[in-house]
Amino acid sequence: MRTPPTCRVARLTSLPSDAPAPRTAASRKSALFACGGVGATLLALIALGHDGHRIAQLAVLAAPMVLWLAWPIRSARMRSVRTVLVWLWAMGFALDAAVRAYLLDTYQAAPDGAMVLGAAANTNARESSEYLWMHWRSAVIWSGALAVAGVLVGMFARRGAAFDAGTSSVRARSSLRVRSLVLALLLIVCVAYASKPWRRLHPAIFWAGWSQSVHTLRGAWADQEKVRDRLMAQAKAIGPVALQAGPSTVVLVITDSINRDNMALYGYGRPTTPRLLAHKAQAGEQMAVLKNAWSVDASTLPALRNMFHFGLPHPENGENPPHLLALARAAGYKVWWISNHDDLAIEQQHARLADVVDMVNRTPGRASASLDGEILDCVQEAFADTSSDRKLIVVHLMGAHPHYSLRFPENANPFDDDVDAVENGLVKDGRSAWVRRFRQEYDAALLYHDFVVSELLQQTRSAGKPGEDRAWMYLSDHGQEVGHGSDRAGHSPSTASGYRIPTVIWRNREPLPSAAAQQQPFRADWTGWALMDLLRIRWSGQMPERNVLSDTYRWQAPTIPVAVESFSR
Repeated sequence: MRTPPTCRVARLTSLPSDAPAPRTAASRKSALFACGGVGATLLALIALGHDGHRIAQLAVLAAPMVLWLAWPIRSARMRSVRTVLVWLWAMGFALDAAVRAYLLDTYQAAPDGAMVLGAAANTNARESSEYLWMHWRSAVIWSGALAVAGVLVGMFARRGAAFDAGTSSVRARSSLRVRSLVLALLLIVCVAYASKPWRRLHPAIFWAGWSQSVHTLRGAWADQEKVRDRLMAQAKAIGPVALQAGPSTVVLVITDSINRDNMALYGYGRPTTPRLLAHKAQAGEQMAVLKNAWSVDASTLPALRNMFHFGLPHPENGENPPHLLALARAAGYKVWWISNHDDLAIEQQHARLADVVDMVNRTPGRASASLDGEILDCVQEAFADTSSDRKLIVVHLMGAHPHYSLRFPENANPFDDDVDAVENGLVKDGRSAWVRRFRQEYDAALLYHDFVVSELLQQTRSAGKPGEDRAWMYLSDHGQEVGHGSDRAGHSPSTASGYRIPTVIWRNREPLPSAAAQQQPFRADWTGWALMDLLRIRWSGQMPERNVLSDTYRWQAPTIPVAVESFSR
């Protein structure tokens, strides 16, 4: 016999009073899924940008909004608001982790490290966009990771707990263990936010403080006039003396991002320095190529600071060590600073100590297209100046600073798609096509750089009065990684290529170190000691054991953040 419809209805509606509503169970699972999905996504990104106990600290700081997804909300509008707020919260942590992971992977540096703070303080909006253009592949990878994280967080956050009729009964039957676990988590979160060392890791607090640090650093650089006045007073108090009467001209050429391993002058397989090789053949013993020169810094600002302050640390009283340009002026030299850089920090800390400052590059951004050849006329004018018999001419070149393609004239790349021994070696070492392309552009930049540097040397060799002392010193602030030790191109504090630099010295009268002595290692932070020798200045702070031109020179290996098998090769 068929069951009457009314009986069927009765059976469907007469569930046991203690059975949870099907919708309530589904809502509970959805809430757990939302919390777990958002939490796992965040934890994966946090682990990329942090290590050790900081992963746990950031996870705890991120927990409040993740736990909110488990709290039932009745209003659909409020659930939408919660979804948006949770997404924004999570993406703040995700962006922080991605930036940290990028810096760690590329530079082995934290965002609040001195190198990163200095670079950020010394960068404008245009320069930042040019940097992203240079490193767009990394930007795409990390932007893609952020986009994926954003999609996942959005999908999970939408499934946060919603209030329904069965929620109260479900909550009432929640186990004491679950309630205790949630209470413990909330207690840990409260303790974390009450602790300053934990709280300051929160992305909003950390990056606000980071921005203030950058602003403070920029302000310190902008207020350098008093510092320069103190340096000049200090130099006069030291009382440096020029040892020899008569005219003297010394040229210091500082270039940027040149790795000696890419110079034919140092045995490289491509003809990147034909003019310097010709000078070496002509000058003979008047020209010394220091075969094993090293920078102790992988970025420009600390490298120049060390060069001009003799590699000396700050004294305990907070005063700066003597500045080479101030000492030269106090000894009677007229000083020029001729630069193809548009750089506020370098201009304020060093250039403005000169008598004549000529910043040739008027375009903001270190990746501007101003070629180094633009400075040659200015240097010639300095040579022609008759207002002083003693001259120190400092020339600051862009060298091969990225972008490499902007460091040489258009259509002047003879290595473009040239399959030679260098190219085959890169392929054998597993270097990617884009790194091999950068190597071609870098070598083309060095070929043009060879022209500019050789012209500066030729001007020095051919200028001057009868009996005049003339000297010329050339070196780079730091090196560059272009597929030497890893499959990447650019500044590299984590490989030896970031520190391997060229150093060449020429002078017309006094003998230079012997061929054997030129094999000794040289460190760029000791440049000032050799330059004072070329200037023939005597002063109370002399340390001949750090002067590579002295018979009493004694090498001391620097401390750099990368393992170097030998500084003698």
